[in-house]
Amino acid sequence: MKYFENKYTKLQERKKNIIQALASLATNANLKGFFEGRIYTGNTKVACVPGLNCYSCPGAVGSCPIGSLQAVIGSKKFSISYYVLGIMILIGALFGRLVCGLLCPFGFVQDLLYKIPTPKFKIPEKVDRPLRYLKFFILLVFVILLPMFLTNQFGLGAPYFCKLICPAGTLGGALPLLAKNEGLRNTIGFLFFWKLSILIVIIALSIFTYRPFCKYICPLGAFYSFFNKIGFYKMEFVSDKCVNCGLCERSCKMDINVRANPNSLECIRCGACTAACRHDALVMTYAGLGKKKEEKPVNVKACKSGCRGCANVE
Repeated sequence: MKYFENKYTKLQERKKNIIQALASLATNANLKGFFEGRIYTGNTKVACVPGLNCYSCPGAVGSCPIGSLQAVIGSKKFSISYYVLGIMILIGALFGRLVCGLLCPFGFVQDLLYKIPTPKFKIPEKVDRPLRYLKFFILLVFVILLPMFLTNQFGLGAPYFCKLICPAGTLGGALPLLAKNEGLRNTIGFLFFWKLSILIVIIALSIFTYRPFCKYICPLGAFYSFFNKIGFYKMEFVSDKCVNCGLCERSCKMDINVRANPNSLECIRCGACTAACRHDALVMTYAGLGKKKEEKPVNVKACKSGCRGCANVE
């Protein structure tokens, strides 16, 4: 499956990768932790970072919002954390799934894996569409319900998503810590190999198809997706400027019908579609600001040439 690219989309991809690299470095700024095999426990760990980044990662300078939410839901004193949930709602309202596209370290890992030159494939729609709902099921069941109701004799629930599923925790937390701590290596068992298997599958799939974890599994992406339609950061489709070339859809690696649903729950705000459109028919706005001035519509025919967006003006 080959997606549309031109010099504008390639430039946008480079800009995106630079931002992703800087965001990943800022999120894991405690670099000495990787060499020492120790988890940072400084004051900044009381705050949640925007993206999915394991608390146990030796470089992590903040807490993972999903891990934090589970920890408080599963405690004896609280059924929900207004502090953690408030931070997540604030981030979601401000940025929506822009966090997935630009600020999530594990999203960056998947993007890098997809750059490996191999044949690419697209998951068949009849399989893809139902699987998109899996992340919402994981958010509801593994992040909220199980920690709340499946508790031990002391009334404490476990962080079930982190414990049973999260490949980001395996990659960023478990593997670096095991590499530097012999004592930890002596304690590994079935659960570690189960999560390692999930990580290997995600890595393998990410080489051949775009961001499978983000599309089908990530509960944080599921949470932020609700704000794509109601948050401050939105995309607008200006139909009068569209020449029907279809390059926006052909450039979208999340396989979204961009013109029909510019604020789809699946959109990670990567900017590929807006870069592909040369007629300003797709416009990013923030809290109603930034919308480009409407121009008098031109009378255009549908473009059938497959070019990068030229119009046959009558």
